[in-house]
Amino acid sequence: MTVVGLDDTDSRERGMCTTYVAGTIADRLERTGASVSRLVLVRLNPAVEYKTRGNAALAIHTDCEPESAFAIARDRLEALAETADERTHPGLVVADHDPDEAPGDVSRFARRAIGTHLERADATALIDRHDYRSWHAGNGRGRIGALAAVGAWRELEDWTYEHISYRDPERWGTPREVDADSVFAAADRGYPAVWDTVDREEDETVCVPHTPGPILYGIRGDDPDPIRRVAEGIESEPVASSRLFVTNQGTDVHLREGSLESVRDGRAYRLDGRVASEPETRRGGHVFVTVESVDDTDGNGESPTLECAAFEPTKRFRDRVRALRVGDRLTVCGEVSRGTLKLEKFAVRELVDRERVTPTCPDCGRRMESAGRDQGYRCRDCKTSAAEKETVPLERDLERGWYEVPPCARRHVAKPLVRGGFDAPTHLER
Repeated sequence: MTVVGLDDTDSRERGMCTTYVAGTIADRLERTGASVSRLVLVRLNPAVEYKTRGNAALAIHTDCEPESAFAIARDRLEALAETADERTHPGLVVADHDPDEAPGDVSRFARRAIGTHLERADATALIDRHDYRSWHAGNGRGRIGALAAVGAWRELEDWTYEHISYRDPERWGTPREVDADSVFAAADRGYPAVWDTVDREEDETVCVPHTPGPILYGIRGDDPDPIRRVAEGIESEPVASSRLFVTNQGTDVHLREGSLESVRDGRAYRLDGRVASEPETRRGGHVFVTVESVDDTDGNGESPTLECAAFEPTKRFRDRVRALRVGDRLTVCGEVSRGTLKLEKFAVRELVDRERVTPTCPDCGRRMESAGRDQGYRCRDCKTSAAEKETVPLERDLERGWYEVPPCARRHVAKPLVRGGFDAPTHLER
């Protein structure tokens, strides 16, 4: 077997898509008589600064001889990569072993590329060590993702699927012609095995991109058959070609367990904490809340804290954050950037269900007033008094369990609650 890894062929402004490049390479390989067993779409660290939107690397698993596969792949990358964009630096790595027989240091490299930041030298050292064929343009950064794609199949366990349909090249850069009603109808038939196709609350066809690239739509889920049926139910402009990808999308593989005092920028975490401040809505509609460590201190008797944010694009998810109260115990998930965790989902572990309020007069039913510092409360009309505030039940708009951003705001690699396997009840967004 041969594994062809590639990365960094697209541009934010000029378009292209590395999945499309991988598909064209697979087509060329098949025309030579070789077989392609699968195409693997690997989402890398979403916090990498220089990524395009999805930070995807691709691997092609084929029985083509490595030398021929390398020549075909290099030809397609040279022809299709958007190297006119100075930020695009395509890379190619070809390995002459089975996908599940990648060396341990190469498979671990894939894990690191999903959870941390790597340098070009990290990739080139491994490429040289294992005598892999490689090629690059620009500064060679694309070889990081290409090598990670080579090692991913051995390293990762949780896989999903995406069926991607592509446009005729003559239509690239023009408005997509996709019938929204057919997308919503097909999404309803495919759910829950097929997810994040639409956002019903926002009335948005999530599967249809807005970039100038070649993708017409992408359908994601846990099973190839219902995914294909959803794709077949969509009415649109002519589909030029399509491919099924095995992918780590929707798996939360980017999240690492951690503690509040140990978080670092550029990584994504799953952290336990307690709400330490009332949620605050700031300019632009972004909602911020601070959480603190439940058990640990920083050595000075103070609990470490971390600011968490639900940004405006997360839409109705912000109302869930606004409903938090000081003292609620949570598990929060998301990427940390500039000292702030960008919330992807959170779990309510314990809710504050009582609050202390100014006491009510037992005679007239009105709220008492302060009688002065350390003098309790009194009703000026009835002359009744109370020594301290009273504790009353607190009605909450939240329940225990997991809450998530809506499909329109989901990161590619973030796991939607509908996939299951969570450790508490789930409150799904559709």
